[in-house]
Amino acid sequence: MALLETIVIAFWAMLPAYVPNNIAVLAGGGRPIDGGRTMGGSRLLGDGKTWRGTAAGTTAGLALAGVLTLAADDVSGALGVDVPEFTLLAALGLAGGAMLGDILASFLKRRSGRERGAMFPGLDQLDFVVVSLPLTALLANEWFFTWFTWDVIAVVVVLTPILHVTTNMIAYQLGLKNEPW
Repeated sequence: MALLETIVIAFWAMLPAYVPNNIAVLAGGGRPIDGGRTMGGSRLLGDGKTWRGTAAGTTAGLALAGVLTLAADDVSGALGVDVPEFTLLAALGLAGGAMLGDILASFLKRRSGRERGAMFPGLDQLDFVVVSLPLTALLANEWFFTWFTWDVIAVVVVLTPILHVTTNMIAYQLGLKNEPW
């Protein structure tokens, strides 16, 4: 598989996981998932992880997977690269796994004494990948192993931090985030 083809597949296949956290920021607010509970003197997750943001992010990822599936044939023809159509379970693994990864990262941040918005290099950029890929492999095994070759996974691991930092800087400039990371 050529490098450009691998990049296209990686980006397309990860879009339902890339979008949920951004939508959660826009739609967030409301009741925190942890309900204000603490562990060891610090919040379990914090006010930044809400039911509304999680539901909106997951729903957006599922909806995007549906739109991408409808467009896959036309896009494949236009680009000359076969891009995946998403099964419902693949979409759920990617979108739900992305949100779960972000929630688990918040839990780890609180346990390490970091406050909401504090930088945690590596974890901040790859938290949703680390959960969404295994969850998708579990829920949609055949689909996952058809599209996520080792080359595609390597591109995802390299591409994701670049996209994450770029989108966070844009969100910061637009006043949607308090920190540029």
